[in-house]
Amino acid sequence: MKRWLATCLLILCSLHAEAAIEVYQFEQPEHEKLYTQMISELRCLVCQNQNLSASNSALARDLRKQTYEMVIRGQAEAQIVDYMVKRYGDFVLYRPPVKFSTALLWFGPFILLFLGIALLIATLRKRKESTNKPLSDSQHKRVSELLDSGD
Repeated sequence: MKRWLATCLLILCSLHAEAAIEVYQFEQPEHEKLYTQMISELRCLVCQNQNLSASNSALARDLRKQTYEMVIRGQAEAQIVDYMVKRYGDFVLYRPPVKFSTALLWFGPFILLFLGIALLIATLRKRKESTNKPLSDSQHKRVSELLDSGD
C-alpha cells in the first residue's frame, strides 16, 4: 500500500514538472532558427538580466508564445523586433540602437572611464608637485625644532 501511494505521489509530482516545459512545433527549420534567435536576443522585462529563453517568468512565457505565433505567421525578424520595441521600448533589446535616448547607455561607461583616468592623472601630478617642492624657511625651521626636541 505504501509503495502504491509513493508511486502515485511521484507520478503526480512529475506531471507538474512536465507541464512547465514548453514545446513548440515548427514546420520549417527556418522558423525554428528564427524563433531560437529571437528569444535569445530579446530581454525578459521582469528578470532584466536574462533573455527570454533563460527566463521562467510568466511574462517571458507569454513573450515566447507571442514570438512563436509571429514566427509561424511568417513575420520577419525586423517585424518582430519592431513590434516588441513599440510595445515594450528599447529596453526589450539586449543591443538597443544608438540614438539620443540610449546615448548614456552606450557612451556612459566610456565617459566614466575617461573621467576616472583624468582624475588619476590629476592626482598623480598634484602628488608629484607636492613632493618635489622645496621647504620654505619657516618649514625648515619647524622641522629642525621637531628634530631637536626629540632628544
